[in-house]
Amino acid sequence: MRNSTWRKSSFSGSNADCVEVRAIDGVIELRESDEGEVIVRTAAPKFAAFLRGAKSGEFDHLIGVEA
Repeated sequence: MRNSTWRKSSFSGSNADCVEVRAIDGVIELRESDEGEVIVRTAAPKFAAFLRGAKSGEFDHLIGVEA
């Protein structure tokens, strides 16, 4: 599965300010659509654990925090 397509959340608008994700060669890759050259790679089980935490609100305290 080498040529997997980048997908963005249906919650993202039509702007280029969203996070995109794809599965490629057994790895999950994430990138910001406006900075496509920076790619974070992780294993599927780790990504699944992150999604469970996000869905449960574990990271809600970070919303609105400036970097």
